[in-house]
Amino acid sequence: MAPETRYFESFDGTKLAWREMGGGRPVLLLHGFFSDAFTNWIRYGHAAAIAARGFRVIMPDLRAHGESTKPHDKASYPPDVLSRDGMALIAHLGLTNYDLGGYSLGARTTVRMLVNGAAPRRVILSGMGLAGLIGTQMRADHFRHILTNLGHHERGSPEWLAEAFLKTTKGDPVALLNLIDSFVDTSEAQVAAIRQPVLVLAGIDDDDNGSAEALTAVLPDAVSRTVPGGHMSAVIKPELGREIADFLAA
Repeated sequence: MAPETRYFESFDGTKLAWREMGGGRPVLLLHGFFSDAFTNWIRYGHAAAIAARGFRVIMPDLRAHGESTKPHDKASYPPDVLSRDGMALIAHLGLTNYDLGGYSLGARTTVRMLVNGAAPRRVILSGMGLAGLIGTQMRADHFRHILTNLGHHERGSPEWLAEAFLKTTKGDPVALLNLIDSFVDTSEAQVAAIRQPVLVLAGIDDDDNGSAEALTAVLPDAVSRTVPGGHMSAVIKPELGREIADFLAA
C-alpha cells in the first residue's frame, strides 16, 4: 500500500504533492521526467529498501507530474523552477540535516539545488551523466520531439516507448512542454565544486544523459556504481534501491 499523499504550497503558491516512507534520517528523492514518486521510488521497492535501513524517505511529485499541480501557463515555469520547488519543500519540512538525490531529471534537479544552496550530507545522482548536466538541450529537444509528435512515433522506437510510459503515468503534454523551457545548464566548474560524497548510479547500458563515468571523474568525492539495464529499465531493478541504501547507510 502506497503512503498517503500530502501537499504543500511552493514558492509561488503552486500546490505540490509528496509522500513519505519510514523514519530516521531524512533523504529527499526526486523522480525522472514523465514519471512520479510512486512509479520511480515506491512501485519497485526502492523506497522500502531505503526506509528499512533507517531512513525517512521523502518523495515529491515534481511540478507538472503525478498528483502535483500541472499549470498550463508559461509563467509557472521560470528558469530552475524545480530547484526552487525542492528548496521550498526542504524549508516547508524544516530539514537541516538530510541527504538528497534523484533519477534522471531528478538528478539534474538535485545538482541545480546544490548550485543554488542546498546543503545535504550525501548526494545520489542516478540515471545521469556529465553531458546531461552541462548541456540540457540535448534531452530537452528529444522530449520536445516526443511531446509534439504524440501518436506518430515508430512502434518500438525510444520515442514510442517514452510515449507509452507517458500514458501509464497520465502525463500532461502541455505542462511538460512548458517545464522543458525551465531547464538550466550547469557548468563543469559548478559540478566540480560539489564537495559532498556523491553516488553516481546508472544502468550499465544507460548513456541517455551522457557518460556516468565522465560525471564521476569531474566530482571531487564520488563513487560510481552500475545496475542492470538501460535508462528506462534500470529504474525497475531492485539493485537500484539497494545501491542507494548501501551508500546512504555507509
